[in-house]
Amino acid sequence: MTMADEQKAVEEQLAQLQLAEQNLQSFVGQRQQFQMELLEIEHALTEMEKSNGAIFRNIGPLMIAVEKKDLKKDLTNRKEILELRIKNLEKQEAQLREKAKGLQSHIVAKLEASKKESLEYKPSDVHNR
Repeated sequence: MTMADEQKAVEEQLAQLQLAEQNLQSFVGQRQQFQMELLEIEHALTEMEKSNGAIFRNIGPLMIAVEKKDLKKDLTNRKEILELRIKNLEKQEAQLREKAKGLQSHIVAKLEASKKESLEYKPSDVHNR
């Protein structure tokens, strides 16, 4: 592989690494958003259990009275969905972190090898060919 080919391969791997890091940031943001919503649902379920009065649900600008059991069912279902999404995102994050770590190690190794080769290069080598 020529020096130009190696440099092009390293540049492609750098682009892949940057894309992996961007995707990782996106996954982290989504996971945090889901975790915040999960906390809100857990808080709502806790408060709802304490309540003995009427339960209301916001639907747009309106507050509508709902049955406690129906709201609990809806919130519990939403909570389960969020927990699955968070678990899935955590798996994807871990896989992406491993991929990024591998790419980073490979890039560093290539750059170190390239640096070593350039240090070993002697101008007299050109004349001996």
